[in-house]
Amino acid sequence: MPGSTPSPITPTSPEAFINRELSWLAFARRVLALAQDGEVPLLERVKFAGILGMLHDEFFMKRIGGLKRQIQRGVLKRSLDGLLPAQELAACREEILAQARELSALVRTELRPGLAAAGFPILDVADLPEAARAEITHFFRRAVLPVLTPLAVDAEHPFPFISGLGLNLAVTLAEKKRKRFVRIKVPANRSRWVRVSSGGVVPLEQVIAANLGELFPRERVAGVHYFRLTRGVEAEDEVTRAVDDAEAMLPGSIIRQVTDELKARRFAGVVRLQVSSDMPAELQRWLMEQVGAEPEDLYQSDTLMGLSDLLKLPVDGRDELRFPPYRPLTPPRLEGLEEGDPAEFFAEIRRGDILLHHPYHCFDTSVLRFLECAAADPQVLAIKLTIYRTSSDSPIVRALLEAVRRGKQVAVLVEITARFDEAPNIAWGRLLEQEGVHVSYGVEKLKTHVKLAMVVREEGEGELVRYVHLGTGNYHTGTARAYEDLGVLSCEEVLAGEVAAVFNELTSATPCPGYAHLLVAPTNMRERFNALIQREIDHAREGRPSGIRAKMNQLQDPAMIRELYRASQAGVPVTLNVRGLCCLRPGVPGLSENIRVYSVVGRFLEHGRIYWFENGGNPEVFIGSADWMKRNLDGRVETIAPIIDPALREELRQILDVYDRDNASAWDLQPDGTYRRRRPQPGEPVRAAQEVFIAMIREAAQGG
Repeated sequence: MPGSTPSPITPTSPEAFINRELSWLAFARRVLALAQDGEVPLLERVKFAGILGMLHDEFFMKRIGGLKRQIQRGVLKRSLDGLLPAQELAACREEILAQARELSALVRTELRPGLAAAGFPILDVADLPEAARAEITHFFRRAVLPVLTPLAVDAEHPFPFISGLGLNLAVTLAEKKRKRFVRIKVPANRSRWVRVSSGGVVPLEQVIAANLGELFPRERVAGVHYFRLTRGVEAEDEVTRAVDDAEAMLPGSIIRQVTDELKARRFAGVVRLQVSSDMPAELQRWLMEQVGAEPEDLYQSDTLMGLSDLLKLPVDGRDELRFPPYRPLTPPRLEGLEEGDPAEFFAEIRRGDILLHHPYHCFDTSVLRFLECAAADPQVLAIKLTIYRTSSDSPIVRALLEAVRRGKQVAVLVEITARFDEAPNIAWGRLLEQEGVHVSYGVEKLKTHVKLAMVVREEGEGELVRYVHLGTGNYHTGTARAYEDLGVLSCEEVLAGEVAAVFNELTSATPCPGYAHLLVAPTNMRERFNALIQREIDHAREGRPSGIRAKMNQLQDPAMIRELYRASQAGVPVTLNVRGLCCLRPGVPGLSENIRVYSVVGRFLEHGRIYWFENGGNPEVFIGSADWMKRNLDGRVETIAPIIDPALREELRQILDVYDRDNASAWDLQPDGTYRRRRPQPGEPVRAAQEVFIAMIREAAQGG
């Protein structure tokens, strides 16, 4: 509060910040805690273990790879918290090794025994009875052997290229005078988990290892071990630099640039070499030399590798081992609308803006239906949409193609540099172009991350009305069932006009002179957020109601963090719900004692962004695509939209309140950078936010 003893930590000192990489790993540790939590249903614990395996893979590729490149280039720039790249790398390795050890122990001592007790074990081939071994041998001959390609290494055969994240067998064949090394890649187009008729599964790599005699009938197998490589990928700013010059931004050229980057990614440097713990030390050293790994890149594994494949474990049914089933519901205002009458859908939007909260509200019966109605409605003249990520068999793309066939103008902004979705986005873009859609491939030097859709409809005496969807998530029907996101359907004239201006700027590369309502990065978003925070500071100093409440995925931007510190020092209460990494250090006397930060981790991935400014008792509220990250504010095209309708603002206040009151799935960030999980007090009812939302949506659907 004003008048507090000044803290020795200032908003500009390194001690005021939490390390970005370690904060991200703290999020991974919260996921690990859910996998370790015996109160979480067994198959959900297995799922969280698989998610953690996926998170570790991504961290090695993106973050460890980036730190290694900095060290190789001799970069001496310190992180926000004052660490050199080598110090960051050492700290990250220590933490991720600790997490990996805990995860391996969990899988070995709890999850596999738990699955076995539930009647669905992950078996080892060595433990199978003779009949089951004969069964998997038959499967191997029929479904695996024809696709295997053993590659020998000798004077005439150099060591083969090893792709990232693939499982491999290191086979040693004993010959008369020497041993010969053969590498066998576990085929990625075969299921990792091979069912056994008596119940359970065995890992495919063990099936291959147990049947090497089928591959080498005249050789003696002296040893077989497993290994797995992880290769680095370029950081987002490095990819951006690769397409910076104007000539490279021509549509054909940018596609070639991204395609070349995808090819280069396959051959990127090794950042992790995982080997089975029983692999002889001599073979480990030889493998490191062959793949170009450093000793510190070697990670021994005493359990299954590639634990992200736990997400694909084929367990049918068994609802008692999962979270209680939940079926997303149609938003009440859209329930009961005539299916074959698109005009009725648009008429409902004209009655007032509609707030969508996914996955509690069904994406298919709201956002997808919005686009399908637009495709079918003869009064709709044009549809515009941004695609950042979408599903492999996208009904949204099908709706756009149907609109083209019906003679409508369709324009799509396809972001082909979306990390790990570059190839499918290029394919979508080409398909849409071939069908007559106007396709644009992004903005020069910037990644397009906006989540916008617009429909132009002719009504009355030739009047054109714009209907818009402004969201926080991608137009992806698959992730919409697993990600928490927000959206608004509206035809408010001024707001829709500014959305149209964003689309014109995206497709024509002509800057808009200004946005009065939308916050658009990098045009005005940073300045508008700064002004909103300053206004709260002014209110606090004048004794008027003040406060900042925000929900986002990540918080890293140093300038924004310093603005929040200024607000705290002025007495503005700040509550931040940050799912992932957070570089702000809350609760430090004299610096951030008025700032509270927490993270919610549950069955759905928290992904929505809400920004609330109390404004002297007349709140302004926003939702949109951007986090408070430097890349979002300065290096991407992003949009944050104001919520104009007072009823919708009240709905968002209730949503924020539910998160604030969470006493079961929320973790409070401590000043030292650690997180402490909230637990209900004795006799206190459990209030896990996501379960509360499920109950609220069901109650609303029942009219109560």
